[in-house]
Amino acid sequence: MLRTPRRTHRRDTPPPRTGGSEAETLRGFLDYLRDSIAAKVDGAPEPQVRTAAVPSGTHLLGLLDHLTHVERAVFLGEEVRDWPATFRTAPEDDVTTVVARYRETVDRANRVLDTCTDLGAPLPRSRPGQPAPSVRWALTHMIEETGRHAGHADILRELIDGATGR
Repeated sequence: MLRTPRRTHRRDTPPPRTGGSEAETLRGFLDYLRDSIAAKVDGAPEPQVRTAAVPSGTHLLGLLDHLTHVERAVFLGEEVRDWPATFRTAPEDDVTTVVARYRETVDRANRVLDTCTDLGAPLPRSRPGQPAPSVRWALTHMIEETGRHAGHADILRELIDGATGR
């Protein structure tokens, strides 16, 4: 059962002021959202961080674990066979481990993106024979996916301990 949280407010971080190119804008907003969701999970208390607050079973650790898998699938070409399972974390995974794994995956994805100079070109893929999305599509999809789950994380974190803001 979730307790009535004591309200704490973090200062909101405004949207990024990115460079003028489309690639700089897309990457700037994606990194902004990545940082936002990682910050929502980082420091969240156990066991509430893995306690479902909604009927779907969604919890903070599961959201970040899912996004780790999505980043790996989209940017690194890793195959995911069971998407619903990506929302479940192993019992031994704690906040520090899940946040570190996400940040490491983001670093790997950014290294791939650093090699992509044409937004219309397909992403490099490690799985031959699998169609790769364009860099533009991948960035736009990840902004949508990360933003959607960052919103979920905002609500879940507020229910856990009253923390708001980015």
